Amino acid sequence: MQPEVFTLHIPDSVLDDLQRRITNMRWPIDPGNGDWSYGFNRDYLRSLADTWVNDYDWRAVEREINDFAHYRVDIDGVPVHYLRQPGKGPKPIPLVINHGWPSTFWEMHRVIRPLADPAAYGGDPADAFDVIVTSLPGFTFSSPQHQAGMNASRVADLWHKLMTDVLGCDRYAVSGGDWGSRVTSQLGHKYADHVYGIHILGTTPLDLFQHERYWDITASFVPYDAPEAVRKAVLPFVTKAVSHACVQSLEPQTLSYAMHDSPVGQLAWIAQRLRDWGHTHGDLESVFSRDYVLTTAMLYWATESFVTSTRYYRDAVLNPWQPSHDRLPRVEAPTGITFLGGEDPPGVTTENRVELFKQSERAKDYNLHYVKAHPYGGHFGYYENPEACIEDIRATFRDLR
Repeated sequence: MQPEVFTLHIPDSVLDDLQRRITNMRWPIDPGNGDWSYGFNRDYLRSLADTWVNDYDWRAVEREINDFAHYRVDIDGVPVHYLRQPGKGPKPIPLVINHGWPSTFWEMHRVIRPLADPAAYGGDPADAFDVIVTSLPGFTFSSPQHQAGMNASRVADLWHKLMTDVLGCDRYAVSGGDWGSRVTSQLGHKYADHVYGIHILGTTPLDLFQHERYWDITASFVPYDAPEAVRKAVLPFVTKAVSHACVQSLEPQTLSYAMHDSPVGQLAWIAQRLRDWGHTHGDLESVFSRDYVLTTAMLYWATESFVTSTRYYRDAVLNPWQPSHDRLPRVEAPTGITFLGGEDPPGVTTENRVELFKQSERAKDYNLHYVKAHPYGGHFGYYENPEACIEDIRATFRDLR
């Protein structure tokens, strides 16, 4: 398993085809949707599409991405892409960072260099990391993924081989959000003896989707028999996560025929999540630059990886999590957690979130080492609030090295 240096380059033929498809888009009507109550607003989507065709410079973005060192390696027949930034300090430790859906490795570009070279950004060089940012199997350049059944547990096994067998790290640190949080937590569960500790953005249960109505993600957070007052308060908050989870945990392949054929459709599906899950208050570009939105869509489109990325939801159902031990806490590795205010549940504030979490049943799953809440940021924290992520990653591992 010898990694090869990888330089990103999307062929001109792919870019030409993209332009043709966007230009020839057959736009649906969108009556009464000025308030987005029916979904992604057509006029705004059309302006994004126009930018994609006329103003967006993929080659400039490609050069920026290639400023980092990228590699690809085959592990057990699975193509794996990662970028690596060597640490600058007296004793850097390896840190692998995992993204989720519909994110990519590029979400982390604002935290990579400060974590690798703290002194250059006003930090302590003793906090340096050798930073490895992965693309989950089946996402962007960790593709094409021809194997079905790629759940978070399988990814954790692959990542352990990446870190130990490929990169030669006896021990390593891990961070992640969304699906990356599940991968990270699984590494802290199964491979606790091999990790310094883990850091996660929010908490994603290892056994998510393992309930009777798995297609209804609200059932994980608001049981059907919850008191009426709780349901009224919390259900509107979690409905933003319902549509994608339902379709992708039931029929990701059916959805993908449309998305694989229409870049504008794929853009709408992805950008809707950025708008709803980021700390945007409904204004997408108040948080995410137009270039970033289009780059995220571009990375999925150009690599034809939408279908395999969305299958993570279905594969979580078809290949349920199996514990490696029955000890408590389930995640035995020392755990740091970052909470961001854009994901505060109703009635929870930055000031009381840590204490309320520590009193919850979910907290018992973790060997808590460091927990901090920040007022700003949403689901894509490495991009939305990189300063908080950098601070908490450093603090989590400072006395675990």
